[in-house]
Amino acid sequence: MSEKKEKNPTGEKGKPEIQLSINGELYAWNHPNITGAEIRNLGNIPSEDGIFLVYPTPKEDELIPDDKKVNLARPGIEQFYSKAKEVTILVNGTQHKWENEKIKFKEVIVLAFGQYIDKPTMVYTVAYEDGPRQNPEGSMFAGQEVFVKHKMIFNATATDKS
Repeated sequence: MSEKKEKNPTGEKGKPEIQLSINGELYAWNHPNITGAEIRNLGNIPSEDGIFLVYPTPKEDELIPDDKKVNLARPGIEQFYSKAKEVTILVNGTQHKWENEKIKFKEVIVLAFGQYIDKPTMVYTVAYEDGPRQNPEGSMFAGQEVFVKHKMIFNATATDKS
């Protein structure tokens, strides 16, 4: 079992230390709040990576932007992790880089067919699998969006009933 290092970069004396975990490593912080930028600096996280606050299932882990404050004074140790913002998804067998945590129905259609034709005779369907725990598999409809994860699979069809 490996030992986790504990770091305290603030150097403030007299204030109680609050522990937090960043990518499995323990840190001490002397303030009840911390921003995403401070987490990024403390954990030496590259600017191109996203920072996430761990929530228990079934709630989705929260993406923490650099300017967001997180309350560390709640019971327990807040756990954060970082991961690359860009993932690869498969749409009709073709790989696409995706930078957002969610994808909209129309965005899947554009990736699959190059455009979205909005006319009454055009019918699109989207099915997906290998998704994250919020939406592991299912179908999408116009106006809907789903969370994405690396190597998630989308199958889209287009039918013109004219």
